[in-house]
Amino acid sequence: MTRWLDDHEQRAWRGYLTMHAQLTARLSRQLQADSGLSMSDFEVLVQLTDQPEPRMRVGQLAAALQWEKSRLSHHLARMQKRDLVCREDCPSDARGAFVVLTARGREAIEQAAPGHVDTVRDLVFDQLTPDQVTVLASIAERVLDRLEATAPDAGLERVPRGPQRGAV
Repeated sequence: MTRWLDDHEQRAWRGYLTMHAQLTARLSRQLQADSGLSMSDFEVLVQLTDQPEPRMRVGQLAAALQWEKSRLSHHLARMQKRDLVCREDCPSDARGAFVVLTARGREAIEQAAPGHVDTVRDLVFDQLTPDQVTVLASIAERVLDRLEATAPDAGLERVPRGPQRGAV
């Protein structure tokens, strides 16, 4: 039997969906206008810059982004044409490859990040109290824990959550 959302839950859920859609659209427009990067470009670059060395195995990057490998492959090809990333063969695995941040990719994210962070701060964090930020982080962690605990084991590589060095 379906447990329908009550009015309070429905208001929260629909508010979250609307907020997510509008925030994603606004952040995408800001990135494109200020840096020429798409949100997808930015997400790839963030994942790479969060690594001790700016490189990741293709499968690890796909898992971190929650993208299908075919989507990632097509997107990386477009980013390669713009010299934001390159691919390198994996010496220990003839079938494997690394996605590597290029100098142009590093320059692009370094130019894009300040405006992106300013927009995130303006639209989200400047509107919240420190206690609300704590609650938001707690909610995100709890939902992510549930998603991980109930994920079908599709053999995807697990990656650590969250930025390792303060990137957005």
